[in-house]
Amino acid sequence: MSSDLVLVDDPAPQVRRVTLNRPEKRNALNHDLRGGILDALREADQDPTVRVMIVRGAGPCFSSGYELAGGNDGMEYPWYTAGGDGHWPRHVTQGWMSIWELAKPVIAQVHGFCLAGGSELATCCDLVYMADDAQMGYPAVRFGVPDNHFHAWFVGMRKAMEMMLTGDSIDGIEATQLGWANGHFPLGELEAGVLDVARRITTVPEDLVQLNKRVVHRQMEIMGLHTGIRAGSELCALGTHQKSLHEFMAKVAKQGLKATLQERDQPFGDYRTKEGSGD
Repeated sequence: MSSDLVLVDDPAPQVRRVTLNRPEKRNALNHDLRGGILDALREADQDPTVRVMIVRGAGPCFSSGYELAGGNDGMEYPWYTAGGDGHWPRHVTQGWMSIWELAKPVIAQVHGFCLAGGSELATCCDLVYMADDAQMGYPAVRFGVPDNHFHAWFVGMRKAMEMMLTGDSIDGIEATQLGWANGHFPLGELEAGVLDVARRITTVPEDLVQLNKRVVHRQMEIMGLHTGIRAGSELCALGTHQKSLHEFMAKVAKQGLKATLQERDQPFGDYRTKEGSGD
């Protein structure tokens, strides 16, 4: 099973793998790709031969973030979300958080850059395993407000504050130490490591795995994670009205997206100034 944007295979018994397949765009998340990811996961969730799913990216990285360079032209949003101010952050949050509602566990296999919207997708998976040198971050805070405010829950207030105020990323080793990721591997061992975890999950009775996935998510919801992220979507909507964002978009119109992002990141010496991509 495959399409142009999403490749689907079964790398081990009872394991379904979904691969983001825009490597030439560093898997920037346009509307069709976002819809294809969730469609593939929902199909696997209904497939009685599948017990666990893996999401990964083709090419040099997991995902550079949301499509910002016109790659959504002519595409409709992949699922309905009530309109009005804040429609976009509510829309993407609704989509990624729907992974929580799937019965079966979903593992994010992260290598290279995992930025902005890509980090939202990975974080909303049930388990996250990263390459040692993978970079998880949200550089879009340098021109706007994030859609999905999960950082404080997974890295603690102080580190979350630093990441929100600088846009800096952390690697797979630090992400694991802080609790954002479950584990890290050298890049060459990442795929085998993730498959080993997936196989271990398939040895537990399926009905118990599904209930125990809900146990963890329901506890996080009771503690307020889901409510906090929903509230954060409204702050993102306020961000779209800020002077700084309008100035940034005017620069994009004048000098192009790539040059504007390079200018944004130059003082930090990261992302596009190190051949990164996307937000």
